[in-house]
Amino acid sequence: MLRPRPAAARPAGARPAGARPVGVVLAGAVLAGITAVVGCRVVGSDAVTPVPQLLSFLPWLAVPTAVCLLVALAARCRVLAGWAAVLLAVTAWYSRPHGPESTPADGRPVAAPLRVLAANVEFGGATRELLRVIRRERPDLVFVTECDPACVRTLGTAYPHRAQVAGEGSTGSVILSVHPLTPGPALPSLMGMPGATARIAGREVRLRLAHPMPPLPGQVAVWKRELGLLRDDAARHARGGPLLVAGDFNATQDHAAFRAVLDAGALHDAARLAGAFRTPSWPQGAGLLPPYAQIDHVLVGGDDLSVRGARFLDVPGTDHRALLADLDLHARR
Repeated sequence: MLRPRPAAARPAGARPAGARPVGVVLAGAVLAGITAVVGCRVVGSDAVTPVPQLLSFLPWLAVPTAVCLLVALAARCRVLAGWAAVLLAVTAWYSRPHGPESTPADGRPVAAPLRVLAANVEFGGATRELLRVIRRERPDLVFVTECDPACVRTLGTAYPHRAQVAGEGSTGSVILSVHPLTPGPALPSLMGMPGATARIAGREVRLRLAHPMPPLPGQVAVWKRELGLLRDDAARHARGGPLLVAGDFNATQDHAAFRAVLDAGALHDAARLAGAFRTPSWPQGAGLLPPYAQIDHVLVGGDDLSVRGARFLDVPGTDHRALLADLDLHARR
């Protein structure tokens, strides 16, 4: 009678047939999460918490994706390696600058270069340090968010003209100018977003300070609505002459709601045009976590503004870096 052959003994430490290394399983889980975030970027959706927060990390997601690719290659897992390679390529594609490489402005500049500074002083805590920056850099226009009444009084000593929304903590904001200002209506937002018109070299330049709510849990709808207010405001005014929209947008180019602001009003990001694209501005001085997201912007609109340069400045006492942009205002064509 034939007896069944006994199964060969499995070497000690060998995996059961069909088993996967723990590293491959973990890499698959990481890739699944990254795929969900990148997928939202591909379809142009900010979705819900925590997607807006994770979209702020989009360029940095290439790092764990590359690690997963190396794990897959080491494990000779072709499906996982292909998945990681495709995801890495898509992430790199969407990390490119958004929008044109220049503004349509041409012709002779009508005045000296226009210097613009956008800064968040974090509940007024960095007011004195910002005043030192202002005295050193001498900007013509300053857009200050989270500027309480004491902050406005201090910074106002350096400028003859202002337009503000008075408020404590994060709700106060002010536009300061060496040029005459005509204050305009503020947008109906939870934090101050004042508007004004500046008279510069005989030209009217419309100004809007941006400070929508951040996409905190339970506040994503408010964040989208307030970025929508900025989008609609820019669309109304961008065809009427030069337009500047500057401040803390609490959004990067990887957020659909911010790209809509750029696209609807023919606005251009000064940092992108000046070669400072993807320079992180937040969170500054946050312990071991370095700045990773550019959420502070100076946007230029109309056909009469061009960008000479832009640089980010460290301001002690706040979790934001300030953005200094040098612009040219051109003669009307």
